[in-house]
Amino acid sequence: MSDEEPVTSPDQHKPTPVKAAYAAGFATIVVLLLMLIGNHQGHIEDIWLIGISATILAIIVTDWAQRRNGLKPKR
Repeated sequence: MSDEEPVTSPDQHKPTPVKAAYAAGFATIVVLLLMLIGNHQGHIEDIWLIGISATILAIIVTDWAQRRNGLKPKR
């Protein structure tokens, strides 16, 4: 059955909307940081929320820097 599937290169696929991905990432960071405001007693949740937000921000910044320096195609 795999013989019938066409061979495609990554260039033939629809490009990823980079600006939409960045906007979704920043919106997720805002939502996670807003969760810091709450009625929880411990601070373990705060550490996780800040850590996940920082990780998402690091991914966005790294992707932006790679695209700016030509290491990833601009789409």
